[in-house]
Amino acid sequence: MKKIFLALAILASMQVTNAQVKSLDAAKAAVETAQAAADNAKKATKVATWLKLGQTYMDAYAAPQGAAWVGASKAELALVLRGQKALSTETVNIAGKDYVKESYATCDYYYDGDVLAMIDVTKPVYADALDKALNAYAKAAQVDAKGSKTKDITTAIKTIAEKYTSEAYNQYSLGDYLAASKLFEKSVAASGTAPYSVLDTNAIYNAGFTAHAGGDYNKAKELFRKCIDLGYYATDGDAFAKLADVMTRLDDPEGSKNVLEEGFKAFPQSQSILIGLINYYQQSGKDTDRLFELINEAKRNEPNNASLYYVEGNIRKQLGDFDGALKAYQDCAGVNPSYEFAYIGQGILFYDKAVEVQEQANNEYDDAKYMKLVAEFEKNLKGCIEPFEKAVEITKDDAIRTSVAEYLKNACYRFREESADFAAKYEKYTKMAAGE
Repeated sequence: MKKIFLALAILASMQVTNAQVKSLDAAKAAVETAQAAADNAKKATKVATWLKLGQTYMDAYAAPQGAAWVGASKAELALVLRGQKALSTETVNIAGKDYVKESYATCDYYYDGDVLAMIDVTKPVYADALDKALNAYAKAAQVDAKGSKTKDITTAIKTIAEKYTSEAYNQYSLGDYLAASKLFEKSVAASGTAPYSVLDTNAIYNAGFTAHAGGDYNKAKELFRKCIDLGYYATDGDAFAKLADVMTRLDDPEGSKNVLEEGFKAFPQSQSILIGLINYYQQSGKDTDRLFELINEAKRNEPNNASLYYVEGNIRKQLGDFDGALKAYQDCAGVNPSYEFAYIGQGILFYDKAVEVQEQANNEYDDAKYMKLVAEFEKNLKGCIEPFEKAVEITKDDAIRTSVAEYLKNACYRFREESADFAAKYEKYTKMAAGE
C-alpha cells in the first residue's frame, strides 16, 4: 500500500506541475496585465506589484518548455504530456554523441537513450523573460523600504541565476559555446544583484572557459584574469594555464610566460602549468634553466615537499634528460620514502625508455646493432620493476596499485620464461591488474 500511495503522490505532483504551466497566450496576457500595473505610478510604489511582474515573467519563461523536465524518463513524460505528439523525430549528433531530437511547437526535446537530456526553447514568449524578471525583482528590492520581502526577493533572484546557469550548460551541450558564455555572465550578474549579492566565481570561470572554447579570446582573457584576481584558480590552478593559452593565441607569448610563472609559484605541481612552461621554453628557444630556477625557488620555500622533486623529474624527462630525471626522482624518494610517485616516476622513466629502444630495434636491420638494442631494451625494462614494486608496496590507493600492476604485468611477461621468480611475478601482477 505504501508503494502505491507513493506512486499516486508522484503522479499527483506531476499533474500539479502540468497544471501550473501556462499556455503561451495566457502567459503573455499575464505579463501584460502585470506590466500595466507596474507602469501605473501609484501601483509602482508597492513591492507586490514588482513581485507579481517578476513572477509573470518567470511563468512566461517556463511556458514554452511544457511540463517536461531534464532528467525525466520517457515513461514519466508520457504521464504529463498526455498523448501530445512530436511534430518530428530525428537522430542528431552533437559533439560526437547521438541524441534523439523530438520537435514540438515551442521547443525541442533531446533524449539520451530513455532520459531527457536537454530542452531547447525555439519559440519563447519573450526572448528576454529572465532579464525582465530579474529587473522586476531588483525593483521590488528598491521599493521594499522595510525589507519585509527580502527573503522572497532573494530566493527569486537566486532562482533566476540558477536558470541562467542551466541555460548556459544547455547551450554548451548543444555546441553554442559563445551563447553559453553570455549566459554564464548573466548568471554572474544575477547572483550579484541585491539583496542576493553573491559573487559566483565558478560562473565567471565557466564564462571564460566557454568564451575560450568559442574562440572569443579577448573575452576569455578578461574573464580568466578576473578569476585569478579574485583568488579563484579552478582545479590545480587551471585558470592560469587557460589564461596563458589565451594570451598565446592573442600573440602575446611573453605575457603567456609571465602568467605561467605566476601560476607555477602558486601551483608548482600543476601539470597543465608545467607543460605550458616547458612548451614555451622549447618553442621560444630560450634557456630552459629558468624552469629549474623556479623549481629551486619552490624547494627553498618548501624543502620537505617531495612533490617538487617529482615535478623536477617530470621536467627533465620532458626535456630528454634521463639521468637528471632519475636523480630527481631518487631525491624525491630520499625526501619522503613513503611518497609512491617518487617510485612511479622512476618506473615510468625506465619503462618509457624501454619502449623507445624497442621501437629503435624494430627499425634496425643490422643484426649486431639490433642485438645491442635488445640488450638495452631488456635492461631498461628490468629497471622499471623494482621501483614499480616499491610503489605497489607502499601506496594506499587501490586505483594506483592497479595501474602500476599493469606496468609490472607487461614488464614481467617479457622475462616469465627466464626464471620461476619472473613467472610468479607475472601471475601475481596479472591478477592485481585485474583487481583480484
